[in-house]
Amino acid sequence: MSTRFAMTDARLPAYARLRDTLTARIAAGDWTPDQPIPSEARLAREFDVSVGTVRKAVDGLVGEGLLERRQGSGTYMRAPSFNATLFRFFPMREGNGEPMTIPQSKMIKRSLAEASAEAAGALGTKDVIKIVRLRSLADQPVLFEEIYIPKARFSGFEALPDAAFGPLLYPTYFEHFGVLVKRATDEVSFGRASDAVAQQLRIRTNDPLAVICRTAFDIEGKPVEWRIASGNAEGFRYRSEIN
Repeated sequence: MSTRFAMTDARLPAYARLRDTLTARIAAGDWTPDQPIPSEARLAREFDVSVGTVRKAVDGLVGEGLLERRQGSGTYMRAPSFNATLFRFFPMREGNGEPMTIPQSKMIKRSLAEASAEAAGALGTKDVIKIVRLRSLADQPVLFEEIYIPKARFSGFEALPDAAFGPLLYPTYFEHFGVLVKRATDEVSFGRASDAVAQQLRIRTNDPLAVICRTAFDIEGKPVEWRIASGNAEGFRYRSEIN
């Protein structure tokens, strides 16, 4: 007996409906990066479609970065990329010239809160958990962050033990709450350091700041995080290649 497709537009071709159904199963946590998804033949039997239809649906998800094929092993859910992407704006290097890629993170605060107007607008709710962090490279403060996540998606986050947190938050979102960050948008502006931010970044009050506002989205396109990261503008760099 075949499995029904998820709630999708019946006018879509079968491969597109299957792609959306598989996406929903990934979002629901049915598979993990450690185990291959069912084979194309098994999925074809499960959904009563051809292997070609399954392959086209899986190809689409591979192209979108949700799945990856591993030679001789199978097709897996792709583990989220946890690169410290905000640090591309503040390139710092070790003494030997090698780039630093792993930031240190100091959790200053995490508690239930009411979102700021901008955060509430981005997340669609005022009921949030607020996180305040300081991120450093080689013990030098680089980013001061205020982060808001929806309470409904991350219930209990504020009570997690300190051991649950590494230098990056996205692995914690995924491992403890099943929230997979697929993409994010960054908006860069400039401002001046308040007393509190200046103290954290070890700069002077009113020194110029680079300010990065990020909204992160899950695999269904729903906003799951809004953050504002502030760094010393003297260390800011932006590079764009136009082909």
